[in-house]
Amino acid sequence: MSRFASFRTLLFLGASVCLFGFATGAASAGDYNPVLSVGDKAPAWKDLPGIDGKKHSLDDLKDKDVIVLCFTCNSCDVATDYEDRIVKFAEKFAGPKTKTAFVAVNVNKIPADSLAEMKKRAEAKKFPFAYLYDETQKIAKDYGATFTPEFFVINRERRIAYMGGFDDHSSAKLAKKHYLEDAVQLVAQGKQPTTKETVAIGCMIRYERERRKK
Repeated sequence: MSRFASFRTLLFLGASVCLFGFATGAASAGDYNPVLSVGDKAPAWKDLPGIDGKKHSLDDLKDKDVIVLCFTCNSCDVATDYEDRIVKFAEKFAGPKTKTAFVAVNVNKIPADSLAEMKKRAEAKKFPFAYLYDETQKIAKDYGATFTPEFFVINRERRIAYMGGFDDHSSAKLAKKHYLEDAVQLVAQGKQPTTKETVAIGCMIRYERERRKK
């Protein structure tokens, strides 16, 4: 294991401690996810505001066979470094005439990650997908999301088929394993991904600390 991988694992373990506190009633947890396992029912989001001024829900995507849910933000350098790859991916696999949808969600609550700033970022980068904001942070907690960017592939039965990173390197030129692309292509064919779970590469989500009740 590389030093970078070891460092990410330590970050994951630290974040898991926090997320276990958020998870209530979770039946299982994955190898790298403190809340969900591959095969679990995908938690639903409802009426989240998007940069398009509309409210978005999982139920809006009933005609899609595959849904890619991405937790990302404006303030993470790794997340912004991945944006060009994400845009190309969405254009290739999640166009309006395809059976795959791509949805991005930001839950950070700092000024740089406000809905207004998200709109500016999306316009500048020409995001071809829904970019939603959840100020409650509930949807990220429900998914056990730890990093930005972090990805979840949801199949036709609305169960988790893959969760983790986009690929195996923060530099597009050095990436050799394309986990998300491989997973989506197989799930679209009704098959199981070869790699079902990985550790995401990115910055830790800025979860608000919750005070313990006396």
